[in-house]
Amino acid sequence: MHITLESDYAVRIVYCLAQNGGRMEAAAIAEQTGVTLRFSLKILRKLVAGGLVKSYKGAGGGYELAKAPDEISLYEVIEQVEGPYAISRCLSEEDYTCNRNRQTCGVCKFNRIYAEISETVTRRLEGIKFGDLLD
Repeated sequence: MHITLESDYAVRIVYCLAQNGGRMEAAAIAEQTGVTLRFSLKILRKLVAGGLVKSYKGAGGGYELAKAPDEISLYEVIEQVEGPYAISRCLSEEDYTCNRNRQTCGVCKFNRIYAEISETVTRRLEGIKFGDLLD
């Protein structure tokens, strides 16, 4: 199981901004993170929409964190790109229909297990702040 490439890149971008501590141009972010400029801009738009990053236009424009690194968790960044974390579709998709025979098995035991695992991962990711990762 992996996080998506987009989430991985979003984490790299936020970490790059946290390390820099100020405003950066998109091209510099792309160069420092190894993410193409086009993909960086796509991710930055999502991070701006989620209130994690600020965008400035014009000469001297660029991007910077909207909050202190100590206030941004890994979970927030991944959630902004992917949506809420869930190990199974039955936990995250409202229109998901389980193909198990609920009349035979009752409440799905796997659903409860997957929910517990998802909650554990979410809590762990929420507990890791970018400020903790800075040297």
